[in-house]
Amino acid sequence: MSRNAKINALLLLVVVALAVLPLALGLGDHKEEPFAGADAEAESAITELRPDYEPWFAPLYEPPSGEVESALFALQAALGAGVLAYYFGVRRGRRQGEAHAEARVRAEGGARAAGQAGAAPDAGAGPVLPPPGDA
Repeated sequence: MSRNAKINALLLLVVVALAVLPLALGLGDHKEEPFAGADAEAESAITELRPDYEPWFAPLYEPPSGEVESALFALQAALGAGVLAYYFGVRRGRRQGEAHAEARVRAEGGARAAGQAGAAPDAGAGPVLPPPGDA
């Protein structure tokens, strides 16, 4: 198993552990909504501390239900993942293209050197000019 494969397997194991351990250990059992988002937690903390608090502004769009809100969040996450995947794909493609071009140049250079080994030194070199200053 290569080093990269080991690192990828370890990272996958860590992600699975982060997702499964809180559920398996029952870390959210004492709450009404055990795994609510940070926004909901902040809102409940504010209403507990200052029940008369008035928000400074209202959201531009309030989804009609929690399901629609979750769907929009999933869409946002998918679009972000797509943009990141595109970026890393383009970056990898450029790197591979540069490597192929470099290999082609090396191969052509080696073929030229092998083809010119038996030729005269000035073959195909163009006219020979006198050095500057000699007239």
